[in-house]
Amino acid sequence: MPIRWSTSKVSAAMDMAEEFVGQAVEPLEQVRIVAREARNIPHLPQYVDQHLTGLIMEIDRAIGGSQWEPVGRLRSRIKSIRDSLPEKAIEAEREKAKAGSQQSLI
Repeated sequence: MPIRWSTSKVSAAMDMAEEFVGQAVEPLEQVRIVAREARNIPHLPQYVDQHLTGLIMEIDRAIGGSQWEPVGRLRSRIKSIRDSLPEKAIEAEREKAKAGSQQSLI
């Protein structure tokens, strides 16, 4: 039975999703840098330092890379979607697209 949905579109969507997840990591790393620098502000009260430390720890957990952290879980979900796509269907769809579309004579 032929596949009626576009595997290559799903694959392209996962490429885009993976790119956006990667783009989310850099701003979080920047926040971590700023929070670490803020901890060096002279005469910083301990309760503020604790909040900054908590922020740094949350960022470390988020971008740590393990499948249990948010970014790692997102990457794992994207991979599972890719793995579920029928590879032969993706290849067939790409070959069909390369050949161009033909109008049916029927």
